[in-house]
Amino acid sequence: MKKVIVKSMLLVLAMSLTATSVSAQRDRNYVKNQIKKWGTCKNVAITKTNGDVALYGKCGYAASNIPTGLSNKLKELNKSNTLIDDIQLTESGRWCVLYGKNDAAWINTAPSGLVSKINDFHKNNYVVRSISFNDYNQWVIVSDEYYATSSADLTNWLKNGSNKFGRLWAVCITDDAAIAVYANGFCVKGDVPEELLSALRSTSFNVYRLKVSGTSWFFADEDGNYRYYM
Repeated sequence: MKKVIVKSMLLVLAMSLTATSVSAQRDRNYVKNQIKKWGTCKNVAITKTNGDVALYGKCGYAASNIPTGLSNKLKELNKSNTLIDDIQLTESGRWCVLYGKNDAAWINTAPSGLVSKINDFHKNNYVVRSISFNDYNQWVIVSDEYYATSSADLTNWLKNGSNKFGRLWAVCITDDAAIAVYANGFCVKGDVPEELLSALRSTSFNVYRLKVSGTSWFFADEDGNYRYYM
C-alpha cells in the first residue's frame, strides 16, 4: 500500500440553533462578477436556496446570501491568512470548510458516520482533498489515495467508475444527483445537467474541483482554470 504524505487535520464541530433564511431567488451576479474579475477560480459552493461562494488564491473569496455561521468562518480564515481549500453547502444550511492543513469546520448536524471517518483518515495520515454530502446523510470523503462513503451502494458505484476510468479526482453529491470525475472519464447518478457532461467531455484540463446544483455547475483544475454555468 502506497504511503500517503502526512498532514495534520483538526476537526472542529460547531452547533447552531439559528440559521440565515434566504430566498430561493437570490442574486448570484456578485459572485459571478468577482470570478470574472479574478480571471481564475479555485472552487465554489453553489445552492438553489442557501447562497453561493467562490474561492480565489490562498484565502480570497466572494459570497452571496450564505448562512451567517459560514460567513463568519470565512471572514475569520481570510483575516488570519489561512488557506481555504474547499466548501460544502447544502440546501438546508449544513456547511463544511476544509482549511489550513486539511482542518475542517462545519455547522449543524454532521451526516452519520462522517465524523468518525474523518478521524480515521486523520489517524492514518491520509490527506483529505474534499468532503461532499447532502441533506439525506449521503457523503463521500476523498483523500489523495483513498475514499470512503456513507453506503455500500456509493462505494460500489465509485469503485466501478475507478475500474473503468482510473484514479478518482472529484465527487459532488447533491439531494438529487451525484457525479464522479476520474482520470479518463466520469460517472453520474440522478439528474445532472447535460451541459455539464458536454463540457466535461470537451475540456482540455484535469478536473480536480466539481460542484453542481440544479442546472448550475462549476469545475476547475488545480491551477484555477475553470468553466461554469451559474
